[in-house]
Amino acid sequence: MRNAGSRVTIVVLTHNRAARLRETLRRLRALHEYPQIIVADNASTDETVPMVEHTFPDVRIVQCGRNIGAAGRNRAVAYVDTEYVAFCDDDTWWEPGSLTRAVQALDASQRAAVLNARIAVGETGETDPTCDIMRHSPLDVRGLPGPSLVGYMAGAAVFRTAVFRETGGYDSRLFIGGEEELLALDVLERGYAIAYCESLTVAHHPSPARDSALRRRMLARNAAWIAWLRLPIGVAIVRTLNACLTFGRERTLLRDSLTMLRGLAWALSERKRVSPHVLSMLRTVKRHERRRASIPPVPRPHTIQPRKQGYGQSVGR
Repeated sequence: MRNAGSRVTIVVLTHNRAARLRETLRRLRALHEYPQIIVADNASTDETVPMVEHTFPDVRIVQCGRNIGAAGRNRAVAYVDTEYVAFCDDDTWWEPGSLTRAVQALDASQRAAVLNARIAVGETGETDPTCDIMRHSPLDVRGLPGPSLVGYMAGAAVFRTAVFRETGGYDSRLFIGGEEELLALDVLERGYAIAYCESLTVAHHPSPARDSALRRRMLARNAAWIAWLRLPIGVAIVRTLNACLTFGRERTLLRDSLTMLRGLAWALSERKRVSPHVLSMLRTVKRHERRRASIPPVPRPHTIQPRKQGYGQSVGR
């Protein structure tokens, strides 16, 4: 395990959640692998920086200067000197043994560049619904430690460090909200694979400090921008219209539409549509998800419990 810890670094993204970060770092520091830990701080104005410096002096903190969202991870990866880098957020942490298994899986599969862990939500450890979708991916699994994917979740992934740097990491213009999609497409376009690895576990205890409406708007905007950057024109038009519908429901149509349209100039100037092979993977996954969605759910014998927020709905800052 110590050997595994010398080959992987954990990068934690945070902004103004010192109490949550303290608990996350306490759990990460207790891992038997004892990996290097780097905190990417998105210009926190609370006690985050002094807390890390005084309570966890062996943890490196990289101050981004301003809140640049997901791109804060790029700043931290610049200081990574290990072969692999594991990402989490200030309300997620890697469970014991997972990093060792991640190193073993990546060592055994040269095709795999990104592993997505199972996300255990809350005190009950219920598996995040997105992970259930990943588990049933229809893509070719040969040579991989688990089902092949077309995407992943940023706070529960292990990357080959060289691949993360080769693809450029996260684009700061996307900030937070579905930012993984662009990076995932670029990873796949370079011939690497993304795999769901259920033997890896990340615990997620969602913070109540969330702006769900803002996240919905940013998810919709980013989906449109990413489509104009990498996907067919028809998909880009549909996503743009869907974004406008979202803005309308949130009563921010004029403001958010203008922001989205200004970003289209950037997206079109850097447009590079992915290959037919990657598009075929996306279509296969989409068809499979539609078929699964059309199957009626099996009734539960007990009282239906309210559905917990999954990672995709609650993560972000």
